[in-house]
Amino acid sequence: MKRIILFIATNLAVMLVLSLVLSLLGVGRPGAGGGLNLGSLMVFSLVVGFTGAIFSLLISKPMAKWSTGARVIEAPSSSTELWLVNTVKALAERAGIGMPEVAVYEGEANAFATGAFKNSALVAVSTGLLESMNRDEVEAVLGHEIAHIANGDMVTMTLIQGVVNTFVVFLARVVGFFVDKVLLKNNDERRGPGIGYTVTVFVCEILFGLVASLIVAWFSRQREFRADAGSAKLLGSSVPMQHALARLGGLAPGELPQSIAAAGITNTAGWSELFSTHPPFEQRIAALRGVQL
Repeated sequence: MKRIILFIATNLAVMLVLSLVLSLLGVGRPGAGGGLNLGSLMVFSLVVGFTGAIFSLLISKPMAKWSTGARVIEAPSSSTELWLVNTVKALAERAGIGMPEVAVYEGEANAFATGAFKNSALVAVSTGLLESMNRDEVEAVLGHEIAHIANGDMVTMTLIQGVVNTFVVFLARVVGFFVDKVLLKNNDERRGPGIGYTVTVFVCEILFGLVASLIVAWFSRQREFRADAGSAKLLGSSVPMQHALARLGGLAPGELPQSIAAAGITNTAGWSELFSTHPPFEQRIAALRGVQL
């Protein structure tokens, strides 16, 4: 839940900063002759687009630990922590991945998995989740997060984010070039792109970035359905995951941190559903009923 929000936010921040810095240095801008080299622009767009996504992936685990205050269980200090570690280990073995780090953090009912590599990932659960769910439901949530790791979802999201970033950077500059040509069509002595280019690129990157967020959110929702099904297969039954989702859906929205609510932990209505990284609980539960084990 939090892993996607952190990933997208970090990626967009890095992409916009890198794009701005390189543009100020003249990299990726039309030449003095006013021409647009599409080949060079595509290379520039690929570099900017994928740098942010890859950087976000590589720092995803330490960022998640820092932002949530998650405490990695090095040596279990209670029966609950011992159960958590043993359960994650068993699920990881069934999924065919290396043992992830297991962590607990203070907060309302939530959990996440993150990391750049399948065999060195992190699974974290909140104290609120442990307090509000029984062990069957917690195990289902852990299975969901293990499925995310086994499916390589963070890498998949990185590739998708990198592709959409590339198109955002590329199209914004193409549009900026043509707007600049129209605004300065009678100025034959210009040495490079004018203010119209800079302003248009900035505005287009924001607008196209919103469209890109819609695309990334759609793919994220599909990965959530797949992780739900993955949990059901790891546990041999979809019932625990259905109960876990129903439990989460019954929590009052006011009890959840804003960052979790934005990640789709609560059902939203209207146009905002398009930006949600998680489908409504009712849809997820209905999909689980049709999972073939």
